[in-house]
Amino acid sequence: MYSVEERDEYFKRIIENFQSNNLFEGVVQLGSGVKGYNDAHSDIDLMASTYRSEDVDDAKQAIYELLTKFNPVYIKEKQFTQHIFLFIVFMENSLELNISVLPSELLNVKSPLWKVVVDKSGVVSRKMHAENEVFQNKPVTYEVNIDLPFEFAYCALNVNKELKRNNLIYALKMLERMREYVLLVQAMNESKKLHQFKAYGSLDPSFIEAYLSTYPDEVTVEKLTISATQLKELFADTVDKNPSMMMDERLYELLK
Repeated sequence: MYSVEERDEYFKRIIENFQSNNLFEGVVQLGSGVKGYNDAHSDIDLMASTYRSEDVDDAKQAIYELLTKFNPVYIKEKQFTQHIFLFIVFMENSLELNISVLPSELLNVKSPLWKVVVDKSGVVSRKMHAENEVFQNKPVTYEVNIDLPFEFAYCALNVNKELKRNNLIYALKMLERMREYVLLVQAMNESKKLHQFKAYGSLDPSFIEAYLSTYPDEVTVEKLTISATQLKELFADTVDKNPSMMMDERLYELLK
């Protein structure tokens, strides 16, 4: 495990490199590091932007060369669009670095956790504030193209069937899918933005307690049956609190 000092030293070296490299116009820090990191396991998340889209390939190479100087265990490069790339880097001490590179004109805001740490022209700050205005005024929407109550009930029925067959692995798989549907509805209830949403600890404490209680202490037919019953009750309660969703009475009957 890395220390806070080690993480800060990596951050400082990376930022100094971007500051001195003429390919880069600015750097935006993302995630919990913006407000001081959640804990000792938090990653370093950065967006490095270039003056022009034509500079991205050279900037990519510059980032790769910098990262190799850190002697990482593994570097994964991902491409999202023609001019947007991401490096995911794992260090020996378990520190993870996530550095995206893109032209400044494509900078965007998908979370309130961002901070401009390098801006050589003023363009990066203006772009991020403009994008943040769009983000803040965007209504919370959920691209859910499935009938959640039906899909939940379908999984619950499959659990019952597979438990009768003593097919515990498939029953566990279906139970986990049921949990995903419960989490999705609860996130909607609390108006959580689902993009990159992993801060499950910010959900209502009473929901978290009820949700975690659905995990069995051992894998047996009896224990999984209890888990399924708890999940059905939690899902029904969660749906009841959602103003735009309802479960058909016939589905309720099926779940019984």
